[in-house]
Amino acid sequence: MKKLDLKDYEWRNQPRNFELTDDTLSIQTEPGTDLWQRTHYGFRNDNAPAFLAGVNDDFTFQVKTYFDTNFMYDQCGILMYLDSDNWLKVSVEHENEYYALLGSVVTNLGYSDWASIDIPAMVSKMWYSLSRRGQDFLIENSEDGIHFKQMRILHMHLPINIAWIGVYACSPLQSSFKAVFSKFKIGPCEWAEHN
Repeated sequence: MKKLDLKDYEWRNQPRNFELTDDTLSIQTEPGTDLWQRTHYGFRNDNAPAFLAGVNDDFTFQVKTYFDTNFMYDQCGILMYLDSDNWLKVSVEHENEYYALLGSVVTNLGYSDWASIDIPAMVSKMWYSLSRRGQDFLIENSEDGIHFKQMRILHMHLPINIAWIGVYACSPLQSSFKAVFSKFKIGPCEWAEHN
């Protein structure tokens, strides 16, 4: 995989406060920002800041996240975005002083789902890997950037022309925190075909 040129990315919901260098992006989140569609909670939110690049072919994308969250629902991670009703996000979300949620949300045809596991609240960094094969995706995470574990395999229903991939950070309630993204990499799909 190769290091990504962050000049190839563009903002969706550009935040007021961010810092971009050759290989690192820092975002200061703003209150009331989120990504969710309908399911169970009823609300629709699509205003989280996201830094995305368009990719036409199958790929594997990796990034490191660092976060200092201390308020419920604060989150940062990776995002694959097609439109408001079709996207996926993967993140660590703060819950309380004891635990956070490592999880993924897949939104197909306007309805979000959410799969998560509890992790210690003290976790402040996570690596993610997202691989695409056609309409199917593999999500993996790593605590050291070397050993990745499968989190989820999923299918996107909307036909994909360009997959917009990158990172996001948000604070759904009245809070704010700093999210730092680094070690952006992309390359041909490393998810082995199933025989």
